[in-house]
Amino acid sequence: MTSDTDEAEAGILNRPYRWVTVGMLAMILLAAFEALAVTTVMPTISRELDGGSLYALAFSGPLAVGVVGMVVAGNWSDRAGPKRALYAAVFSFAGGLLVAGFAVSMPMLVAGRLISGLGGGGLTVALYVLVARVFPPHLHARVFAAFAAAWVIPSLVGPFVAGAVAQTVGWRWVFLGVVVLVLLAMIMVVPVMRGFPTAHSDVPWNATRILWSIVAALAVLGASLAGQFSGVTVWLVSLAAIVVAVFALRPLLPAGALRAARGLPTIIVLRGLLSGAYFASDTYLPYFFTSQYGFSPTLAGLSLSVSGVSWAIASWAMTRFAGRWSDTASIRLGIVLVLVAVAAALGCSLLALPAGVAIAGWVFAGAGMGVVYPRLSVATLRLSTPSNQGFNSSALAISDSTIAALALALTAGIFAALGGGSAGAGQGASAGAGSAEAVSVLAFTGCFVLSGILGLFALALSGRVRARHAEAADVSGGE
Repeated sequence: MTSDTDEAEAGILNRPYRWVTVGMLAMILLAAFEALAVTTVMPTISRELDGGSLYALAFSGPLAVGVVGMVVAGNWSDRAGPKRALYAAVFSFAGGLLVAGFAVSMPMLVAGRLISGLGGGGLTVALYVLVARVFPPHLHARVFAAFAAAWVIPSLVGPFVAGAVAQTVGWRWVFLGVVVLVLLAMIMVVPVMRGFPTAHSDVPWNATRILWSIVAALAVLGASLAGQFSGVTVWLVSLAAIVVAVFALRPLLPAGALRAARGLPTIIVLRGLLSGAYFASDTYLPYFFTSQYGFSPTLAGLSLSVSGVSWAIASWAMTRFAGRWSDTASIRLGIVLVLVAVAAALGCSLLALPAGVAIAGWVFAGAGMGVVYPRLSVATLRLSTPSNQGFNSSALAISDSTIAALALALTAGIFAALGGGSAGAGQGASAGAGSAEAVSVLAFTGCFVLSGILGLFALALSGRVRARHAEAADVSGGE
């Protein structure tokens, strides 16, 4: 038996946490690899399955249905702990990969992506709750920093490995190979969950929230597809989708989130705003490099991989020095670093600065995200109780996913309206080569400006992270 003192002094890779840590990190790593690898092999899949018309849906669909998975997993975790929710999420994620791996048509592949996206959303939330139930509070920051580090290897080698697999044994093994590894990772986590209590009987199923999550998912999906239209229709579809999504988010987030009430509600909203600011630029930078600087798609992707390294390093640094910085100071530092990176990208698009300026700037963007993400995750768990850890964890993930998706939908409209054509968010890097004359630099400038606006908005709200007085830990949903 391990004494309480031993457990208090143990690191996340020491007893009694070693195998559950390795298993969770393996799941994060594999989910990251799958997300990054699909971008590399999807052009090949689309050609082989004649699925050009469903190309964008293969990317936006998993993000949209992931919102439903987050809500269900959060509710389920609050009712019965994370065990069953995690099992179901892994089963859905792996099952979707199997469907995609054996797909004989593009609709079948998209169906597989939707199933895996549902599980992927639930997996994120269930793992967050697992962290809260297994690890003592002083180790939470280290676990979330390790989660960030688990993205580094897929960021650096994921596209290359996926391309090599597709060229040797075929693109299907990009999906099928992950299935085997995910099940092995799950085996490492099972032992620690055997002793979990069965349920919190006072936490009911909330069918209303689940229904609203479906509405939000449909709205996110509609917003993601708005760039496929032209003219004023783009803005009408985007506006309608945003209004519906915001309305549907009300019961899915803590009370006061949509008005940025102090404390936990603002923490949840900041996660989404910063995610939107980062990905609205990150998604289009590879396309920017290929169309304006003549980079090959591979070089354009690799030039941004440095952000994954700086993200992990910054997350690690925050675990070492977290006690010296307040939540507000840390969050402001991270937001400013992202804004510096966006400013560098704007300098390249407006002033034709060397591409190296934007690449160097994106090192700061990764560092900024690495500073903020673990801090927001730790703060969320600190302000939660066992009866609402699932709800608050799902709210954090929903804010992250939904606001980022809506930001990408707006960039798609801006990009098309300012002379960028109809390249969707998921297609930018692969579409750019050889079409420089068809893409106006103004289109990229518009996307970078939107990133800056979201970042400045987040900076303005950062002072509301700390409540004026002690905050109740059981913040419930709805406005």
